[in-house]
Amino acid sequence: MLKRIKWGIIGCGNVTEVKSGPAFNKVSGSQLQIIMRRDASLAESYANRHGVPEWSNKAEDIINHPDVNAVYIATPPGSHAEYAIKAMKAGKAVYVEKPMAANYEQALQMLKVSEETSIPLFVAYYRRTLPGFLKVKGLIEEGAIGQTLYVNMRLIRPAKPYEMTSIENIWRLQAEHSGGGIFYDLASHQLDFMDYLFGPVKAVFGVAANRGGYYEVEDTVSASMQFENGVVGNGIWSFVSPDMVEEDTIEIVGTKGKIQFSGFKHEAIVLHKDGDVIDYPYLNPENIQYNLIKQVVESLQGIGECVSTGQTAIRTNKVMHKIVKDFYQQ
Repeated sequence: MLKRIKWGIIGCGNVTEVKSGPAFNKVSGSQLQIIMRRDASLAESYANRHGVPEWSNKAEDIINHPDVNAVYIATPPGSHAEYAIKAMKAGKAVYVEKPMAANYEQALQMLKVSEETSIPLFVAYYRRTLPGFLKVKGLIEEGAIGQTLYVNMRLIRPAKPYEMTSIENIWRLQAEHSGGGIFYDLASHQLDFMDYLFGPVKAVFGVAANRGGYYEVEDTVSASMQFENGVVGNGIWSFVSPDMVEEDTIEIVGTKGKIQFSGFKHEAIVLHKDGDVIDYPYLNPENIQYNLIKQVVESLQGIGECVSTGQTAIRTNKVMHKIVKDFYQQ
């Protein structure tokens, strides 16, 4: 077990500015020692703005740093496996952005190395630690809606202007970097949280299509699934729909009521039961990954456990693969 966790970050993009980066210095027993970005000037700027002692434009400098014992990988998913495997083989714990990898095969390779080396592997599915999502879990576990019957996920929005005109500059729209389209980037959060609520998916069927024609990866996805505990679910994801149908809703229905909440807007949780509607507003931490990073640090210190690991996260990669595989095998 480690007493003090000294972190290095590979890939200091936008996600690290507020969501994650500052949290590494806020958790007790944790310190951000060095950061890396391919553009040296941007790496130096990040280090100066965030008070990080060292910076580099080479990932190897993080992986081989003698003082670093844990690495946060915040690059696009296409390079997660490469960097995570190198870091684990160098004896450093890994915390990697979601999805765990660009595809299920790469995720399997990462998990195999983690198991072979006994080096911990964590994945940034931080909704498992946020107050609103924990409220949803608590309501279900206390029987507020009776026995859960099904879940319905809807994430629908228009294409953004830059998604129609600047595709070559958007890694989320390039399957080799993202694993798929925007579905891989956003639905992974929703599907992982469903796994946290109901356990692994035991059966899933999905279809994916490109209906907008703005880029090559899928932009419209539909899926049906059943979890090991018997709950059934369905989802529709569209990123080229008109404004009038835009929606971000997850609805969990039970024998005595339903819970409705947003996957990304972080609005109040709404419980419908016995003719009443009850709102549960909540506040997220300033750095939205703080709660999960705290769990990662405490797990490495041997004083706690983390709810998002390679073992749990790989299941979401597997589910997404099954949903979109026919689209990419055409």
